[in-house]
Amino acid sequence: MTASPTPRARLASIDVLRGAIMLVMALDHVRDFLGAPASPTNLATTTPALFATRWITHFCAPVFSLLTGVGARLSLGRKSRGALARFLWTRGLWLIVLDTVLARCLVYQFNFDFRLTVLDVLWSLGWSMIALSALIYLPAAAVAAIGVVLVAGHNLLDGIAPAALGPLAPVWRMFHAPGPLTAAPDAALFVAYPLIPWIGVMALGWCLGAIYAWPAERRHALLVRLGGALTVAFVVLRAVNRYGDPAPWSTQPSPVFTVVSFLNTTKYPPSLLFLLMTVGPTLLALRAAEAPMPRWLEPVRIIGTVPLFYFLLHFLVVHAIALIVARVQYGSLDGMFDSPTIDRFPFTFPPGWGYGLPGVYAAWLGIVVACYPLCRWYAAVKQRHRDGWLSYL
Repeated sequence: MTASPTPRARLASIDVLRGAIMLVMALDHVRDFLGAPASPTNLATTTPALFATRWITHFCAPVFSLLTGVGARLSLGRKSRGALARFLWTRGLWLIVLDTVLARCLVYQFNFDFRLTVLDVLWSLGWSMIALSALIYLPAAAVAAIGVVLVAGHNLLDGIAPAALGPLAPVWRMFHAPGPLTAAPDAALFVAYPLIPWIGVMALGWCLGAIYAWPAERRHALLVRLGGALTVAFVVLRAVNRYGDPAPWSTQPSPVFTVVSFLNTTKYPPSLLFLLMTVGPTLLALRAAEAPMPRWLEPVRIIGTVPLFYFLLHFLVVHAIALIVARVQYGSLDGMFDSPTIDRFPFTFPPGWGYGLPGVYAAWLGIVVACYPLCRWYAAVKQRHRDGWLSYL
């Protein structure tokens, strides 16, 4: 994996997979904003359909991180290593600011009180890009080793509780154990995406990007074999039930719920088994995406070329719809701009709030269709004007 890709046009297979996962991601956020409040992973209260709706969206964050690493490696054919490192750390810093300040106020929560700031997926992507800006100077084998250790070994640290570390507890929460960084009622910080495993996934994506300089037949064989091996490893390790996830599975009253328990791996932080379960099929999907693309996938590819633009746009649209629903259904916006605690994020739900899964799926399809024209417009803008600042959105 020492070869570097040469300069080339965008790879449609990567854009299609990225676009598909952006569409799936929107389903989870529509459920968050417009669905009836419920825990899809609590086996005592969930349903198979609700769990499946949540489970399919588990692929989103791993694909984001993996393909960010792949994209960085592909851009090495167009940028020097120094220029790439500068781009990674500056874009990473921009994502951190965007997640904690601008998007939080203008997109996620629609308020400016800063009583609660959730450090979410853009935050983790930003720090992972900053870490990758240093890792790219190492040999590929060293980067791969670091990625494997972070992904496969971080569950060895599960027994370390933040409280046991005293003043270093906030640092541990940032890197491994999700939870509040501060408990101040007027300025709470909550880490949802601890960094250690996500940095590892992006590092492995960087290594994976090298295969796009290989002949197609060799690349396809690796994607199928590696994707299949990781998927099988998930099934075997999960069945053994000894290592790889802090929440073991168990036999349930029905076969369907036993399968649900088996698939109910830990995302915060992503366990080894969570990442095997999602990254393995992702590699198989990357291989499948290299087949000739049918015309009906062109909108998906276009969305995949403007992922951050789509990410912010769909959040803005679904949040605006939630305000309209509250106004029409309740005649008031009370609580819709109020998000002081993590259990009242992104806003305080009125009593009886939300729709069932049919309504969620209908709203999701409508929002995706509504966002597409603007995504197509912005993709054309980026194609016509290859200014450096456009690569930050």
